[in-house]
Amino acid sequence: MQTLATKLYSAEQVREMDRKVIEEYGIPGIALMRKAGAEVFAVYQKHYQDYPLVVFCGAGNNAGDGYVVATLAKQAGIKVDVYSLTQAEALKGEAATAYQDFMQMGGKTTGFTKKTNLSGCVVIDALLGTGLDREVTGLYAEAIDLINQSTVAVISVDIPSGLNANTGIVMGCAVKADWTVSFIGLKQGLFTGAAADYCGHVVYADLAIPAVIFQLMNHSAQLITRVERPKRQRCAHKGDHGHVLLVGGDEGFSGAIRLAAEAALRVGAGLVSVATRKSHAAYLNMARPELMCHGVEHCSELQPLLDKASVVVIGPGLGQSKWAHHLLAWVLKSDKAVVIDADGLNLLANKKLYRDNWVLTPHPGEAARLLGCSTQAIAENRFLAASQLQSIYGGIVVLKGAGSLIDKGDEVFISTTGNPGMASGGMGDVLAGMIAGLIAQKYSFAEAVNTAVYVHGEAADLSAEKEGERGLLASDLMPFIRKLMNK
Repeated sequence: MQTLATKLYSAEQVREMDRKVIEEYGIPGIALMRKAGAEVFAVYQKHYQDYPLVVFCGAGNNAGDGYVVATLAKQAGIKVDVYSLTQAEALKGEAATAYQDFMQMGGKTTGFTKKTNLSGCVVIDALLGTGLDREVTGLYAEAIDLINQSTVAVISVDIPSGLNANTGIVMGCAVKADWTVSFIGLKQGLFTGAAADYCGHVVYADLAIPAVIFQLMNHSAQLITRVERPKRQRCAHKGDHGHVLLVGGDEGFSGAIRLAAEAALRVGAGLVSVATRKSHAAYLNMARPELMCHGVEHCSELQPLLDKASVVVIGPGLGQSKWAHHLLAWVLKSDKAVVIDADGLNLLANKKLYRDNWVLTPHPGEAARLLGCSTQAIAENRFLAASQLQSIYGGIVVLKGAGSLIDKGDEVFISTTGNPGMASGGMGDVLAGMIAGLIAQKYSFAEAVNTAVYVHGEAADLSAEKEGERGLLASDLMPFIRKLMNK
């Protein structure tokens, strides 16, 4: 499998890069289009060469790429049918040239209808590109619906038609592709939000444009990559690896703080203490005796534990009682590094505090409460939501979900690990504990968050690979976390 580039761009940035290549470096647009079509055709040849092709073409440059694919198929003696959703004679520029090349090869186009038969073929989706700025309707929506209802393999040109290149949201409807071949710069919307259900395998083709183009354009986001972790010194002792204090676990919610605490241990924290309700503190560590568990009913009982801590996690199982309010206020009075999750975030929504030395890990519902908006608004632009959270609250914000976003103020990262099996209770608690465990070991906040988010998802992927996604439990991640932290 291809190793993807890590730098991501907005649709506007990629269009500007395309313009520079053509106007400032003298590379003809038709040459870029032919390279793009060849990259799509190469994916088809590698995976589906025994199947006939059906190409769906729209009205813009995406259509031109589609006609290049169709031309290559004709040259290779492959049966190809082209369905045009616009008058092909109305195409302009390079797209018109690509259409004419296809016609000169003896090609022909057919108008699309809802009765078009798709069976025993591979579909090339060249309907809509990255410039889409409104919901898909009419004939295009009908074509997308037909493609999605079929059982054939689909290769999308640059982006699945109907998917927003900047946000990853579906503009009314979108093609569900098996492969997406993205050109020049990878679009940030391919890796977060709904994109996970629509892009399939993403293949990157830079079209051999001059390297200086990338040097002149600042990327908008970046994919997290696996980072090698140094081995420990042979003379290391527990004091070298920090002390994590976890605060939470109200009556009936002891499991959340227990999961977070073990996760802090599994990433290598030297010591882990838990401040929780007295009613269950005594037995919280029965299955994990390495945890130091303390019953805390009043804030004064928390202070000695805070004094010893390198970093604090507050929120897992915390609840929203007076006890929870008082403990959060007491933790925030200190200058300790803090990771806030779950009900800690829900309580924070009423405070609107700003700090540099904390990490906030909201899921979309918690993010909506922090911003005073709807979860739908979060889903419509996850990048904007993460940016707003970071601007208002400071520190580092992890907006969880498919393609978790990490906003550090001056940089945005996206995780590509994880799977739908993680949609179960306790997963966020594990992540919070992992982040704190790494901060305790003197990782920078940025390194700790990136590493924890990546390994968290990767551990879930390994567990799902072994036993399947459905029924995946947060505690199933523990042995894989340990393994990956030592890899």
